[in-house]
Amino acid sequence: MKHILLLFFLVVETSAIGQAVQFSGMVVDENNSPLPGVTVRLSSEERITQTDINGRFSISSLVEGFCNMELSFTGYESQTLEVKFPVKKDLYIRLKPSFKQLKEVVVEGNHVVLRKQEEALNVEVVDHEFINRNLGGSLMQTLERLPGISTIGIGSGQSKPLIRGLGFNRVVVLDKGVKHEGQQWGADHGLELDQFAAEEIEILKGAASFVYGSDAIGGAINVKPALPPRANSLGGSVDMVGKSNNNLYGTSVNLFSRKKQLFFDTRLTYQRYGDYRVPTDVVYVYDYAVNLHKNHLRNTAGKETGLHLQAGYLGNRFRSIFYFSHVFSKSGFFANAHGLEPRRVNTELHDSSNRDILMPSQQVDHYKVINRSEYNLGEHQLEMEMGHQRNFRQEYSAYVNHGYMPPVYPSEKPVSSELEREFDKQVLSANIRDNITIGSHSLTTGINSEYQNNTIGGWSFLVPAFKQTTAGVFVYDKISVTNNFLLHAALRYDYGQIRTAAYTDWFTSAITTPEGEEISENLLRADNLHRTFNSIVWSAGVNYNLDKFQVKANLGKSFRMPIAKELAANGVNYHYFSYERGNANLSPEQSYQADLGLSWTENKWSVQVSPFFNYFSNYIYLNPTPDHDYFYGAGNQVFQYTQSEVMRYGGEVQLGYNLFKNLRTELLGEYVYARQLSGDKKGFTIPFSPPPSALLNLTWSPKHKQILEDTYFSIDYRLTSKQHNIVPPEKKTSGYQVVNVQVGTKVRLHKQPLLLNLQAQNLLNTRYLNHTSFYRLIELPEAGRNIILTIKIPFNK
Repeated sequence: MKHILLLFFLVVETSAIGQAVQFSGMVVDENNSPLPGVTVRLSSEERITQTDINGRFSISSLVEGFCNMELSFTGYESQTLEVKFPVKKDLYIRLKPSFKQLKEVVVEGNHVVLRKQEEALNVEVVDHEFINRNLGGSLMQTLERLPGISTIGIGSGQSKPLIRGLGFNRVVVLDKGVKHEGQQWGADHGLELDQFAAEEIEILKGAASFVYGSDAIGGAINVKPALPPRANSLGGSVDMVGKSNNNLYGTSVNLFSRKKQLFFDTRLTYQRYGDYRVPTDVVYVYDYAVNLHKNHLRNTAGKETGLHLQAGYLGNRFRSIFYFSHVFSKSGFFANAHGLEPRRVNTELHDSSNRDILMPSQQVDHYKVINRSEYNLGEHQLEMEMGHQRNFRQEYSAYVNHGYMPPVYPSEKPVSSELEREFDKQVLSANIRDNITIGSHSLTTGINSEYQNNTIGGWSFLVPAFKQTTAGVFVYDKISVTNNFLLHAALRYDYGQIRTAAYTDWFTSAITTPEGEEISENLLRADNLHRTFNSIVWSAGVNYNLDKFQVKANLGKSFRMPIAKELAANGVNYHYFSYERGNANLSPEQSYQADLGLSWTENKWSVQVSPFFNYFSNYIYLNPTPDHDYFYGAGNQVFQYTQSEVMRYGGEVQLGYNLFKNLRTELLGEYVYARQLSGDKKGFTIPFSPPPSALLNLTWSPKHKQILEDTYFSIDYRLTSKQHNIVPPEKKTSGYQVVNVQVGTKVRLHKQPLLLNLQAQNLLNTRYLNHTSFYRLIELPEAGRNIILTIKIPFNK
């Protein structure tokens, strides 16, 4: 392996050294701070590039002589310079701000358009303004408004993303360039991310394994932090939020400062909420009627805190930023939908308060320390992320015996009788990339590696402790054939190994030997297991961009290695009333996909269509069997991990039309179809397949700059179709319609801006079932009407 990597980089470096004349420089603003994203165009050479995050640019393979160089950037005056090649030293160019005031959203819009034009996969980019307008219970729920994005939600504050119907360990979530690692295999395990700390989010729809590795077989969500402050600045903001449905209140305070090259940026977030309400007063668990007190879902209250600190050095050629964060959450599980018996609930105790957090509950601490560094060497731009994470998760529940477990929990056990499960995951991550500009080629080579050590605790067992190591090396080339035509090609090799630890019951069970003798012993639930996996994946794509019409296409192969739960689970899942067994012989998933993107933009209207096709030769899923377990599962149905061929296709459509100058309408639609081509469930779909849906929006943006700024009135009407294409034991879901309203503006009080956003989610208090919800199994409807008010007070010097 070492020899392969060495040869790989020697070939890349040798090709880079063999190039001829290089022309480079740096572009800064009026404060001599680097300007990223400046367009640099050589007219006679028909060459174009952009400055990097350090404000630097470079162009090679130029012909001697004179050439006009044009520099343009939104908010600054364009400049044209005459340059004679060869140039003996780097140019240092300062742009002047234009006198025309431009809104920040215009700058971000240009950045987003450029990102979509240069990315072969279908990509969505949203900013902090989008998050404020559509604030949900979690960051992933906030993103649900985007076509192709749905969530598996549990309660009002926990959820995990689905991209085109694929989720869990098939979607990579990156935070500050490092893959976020928690206990993402469980539907009840949310992502420990503070949405107040997210400045911009990039969603890649479709397999992105060639860049991010094994788990990106379904897509990637890249959560980016705020950019470093401007030079010689001091400022921050105070965010306040309140929600009516679960009586949530919270705040997030930000403070930043920068001199010239050194800066810091801090944020502190706190939220507290009560039991959330649903538009029904009774639900059925195992056909047992559970009455809800005043429509509250008992024991779904919680609290969250987030502490974030980033500080670093920003030089002309070198920059290094350190990030530290600690996200804590404590929340209850719906008391009647956890365990083995929904009737064993003290409703009088739970209903006495809708803000207390009783058992069953979960508590999660997630720590991150990340360093992100960049070094510019002319044609080479080196980037590196090094990270350490600790995800410490505990689930609490009153001890309930089943199988041969003792009726009374032994007092001498070192583990508390209330600690049902504990997971402690330590993760080390490293990413290294070299971005090379060679003529019309923008070449990226890199290595990703990760080490995980996950230990377990508690009186129950589902997944064994494990250690996992993964590494991948890739090369990605973006070729500018013309100003309008781009080619993409990528190749990646991945290697991974996983070792699960043996687990023996802490209690004895009665068994019969082959000789017919009755004995009692501690049974082995999981054995030592060592599996290794490797794969070569590839991707090829094309972009063709005209002024109004754009087309992109991508073909590729992706890979995902099985996780510990899929290989070695053997226990009761108290959240799903099921007994789950892993399969030690599972092969890694192999996926082949094709993506297409077509868009047309006119002055008054725009349309974008993004179809896809996906084929899995061996999709891994949890398959219900006719067996029932009585040793441990109290008669629960046994679910076994298995594999089958799966075909998937679908897509998204986005239509926009300006009815009047300040009135715009938009239609967002999505469709996913999946079918198993082999196995026990041949002809059925796969679990958590979202139904077709469409969102119709109408937004009015009046202009009253003297009183109010950036005012908007928006209404969303979502139509979701029925989902009768299911895989047992899933239940069919009826269609529904939901209305959401958003209103916002910016008010200036003595030159101090105040940003106000008001939402009404599920305005009509509609009772409906979300097919991808964690609680869909017990036909629990989604949250009722929710009024959300957010206030942001920025300040700066």
